[in-house]
Amino acid sequence: MIRSALALLLLAAAPSAAEGGEDEAAIRAIVGEQETAWNAGDGAAYARRMSPDVSFTNLFGMVMYGAPDFIERHRAILATFYKGTLKHHTIRSIRFVTPDVAIVDIDNEVRGVTAMPPGIAVPADGIVRTQLMEVFVRHAGDWRVEAYHNVDVKLPARP
Repeated sequence: MIRSALALLLLAAAPSAAEGGEDEAAIRAIVGEQETAWNAGDGAAYARRMSPDVSFTNLFGMVMYGAPDFIERHRAILATFYKGTLKHHTIRSIRFVTPDVAIVDIDNEVRGVTAMPPGIAVPADGIVRTQLMEVFVRHAGDWRVEAYHNVDVKLPARP
């Protein structure tokens, strides 16, 4: 009897498969919107789903807070060394830690890179590869990125 009640309680608390599917589809759509905005060179559109207080770490190790800084940084990079580049996102995983919080791991590539900031080498193939983690939180039914952490992929050491 207790096991039956516990099982019913757990089923009632868990999101339905349809709910999870809709939420996952919404998050996938946002990641797709980011890719489209980048490829159009539109930093403001790229930042459209950032929360007002987003925490942002880029692949250069810069840490910033707030959507205005995120927007400005993306406007600047898309107008300079990443101008004309194409982004490709491949979602590796979406993990719902609660029904309203999801951690999204993304294999990220920026193709067509011909210049980088001083002291940073341009990859031989022109592709900057990173691992991007975005933490999405649902606020009043709307998914927003609360944290954005991007690190470069390290090439294996030569023997």
